[in-house]
Amino acid sequence: MAAPERTVLDVSRLLNEAGHTLTNRLAGALAEVDLTPRTQCVLVHALEEERTQIQLAALAGLDKTTMVSTVDDLERRGLAERRPSAADRRARIIAVTEKGRLAAEEGQRIVDRVHDEALSAFPAEARATFLTLLEAMAADQVSGPVRRARGM
Repeated sequence: MAAPERTVLDVSRLLNEAGHTLTNRLAGALAEVDLTPRTQCVLVHALEEERTQIQLAALAGLDKTTMVSTVDDLERRGLAERRPSAADRRARIIAVTEKGRLAAEEGQRIVDRVHDEALSAFPAEARATFLTLLEAMAADQVSGPVRRARGM
């Protein structure tokens, strides 16, 4: 029995493999300063503006349990703390400490370097086009609800 003919490159596989490779490179580089891609992401988003744990989880693409353990780790290491929100005293926000801000700045330099290295094989014009297309593809993928087929 023959496999069906492929008429288009397997874009899902290529994006997954590229993402996996980049994530591993990023994790290795951030480990040198005792951060992970997840902790870096949470620190940066928490520094942008006052955000709750739920808001940060959504921005970082983390489930509730993973987010709780991530914030617990950041608190234990003195990089962030849970505080009452200035806007809504019932809500708790994740506030980055000065130590956390310095770690996030160092982490961002590493993230930028790893991303630059990953794109360095592309000429500048191709790099800009690639990033524009990738952004458009990502935006299109999240513009509507994702529907998964139900199991049989």
